[in-house]
Amino acid sequence: MKIFENIINHKISTITAEELLKYASQFDISINKAQAKKIAEYLRGKQVNIFSNEERTALIKEIARIAGPATAKQVNKLFIQFTKNSQQ
Repeated sequence: MKIFENIINHKISTITAEELLKYASQFDISINKAQAKKIAEYLRGKQVNIFSNEERTALIKEIARIAGPATAKQVNKLFIQFTKNSQQ
């Protein structure tokens, strides 16, 4: 399963605002285009392991700072969906 984790973590570090919006829609998570753009810009190039609770928590705290706590909560839901889907 490590290969799937690597693929997902790589996708997070290269995600575009449009892709983030697409995934949010797919998982019924509400974020707007401006929020998606800010988040995608922040994530670009970040080497983070969303499968690590500590790393994901730190990332979500930073997203809360740049896009607001409600948006960070929604993004966390999306990240949790990514991690759940890869473990099936």
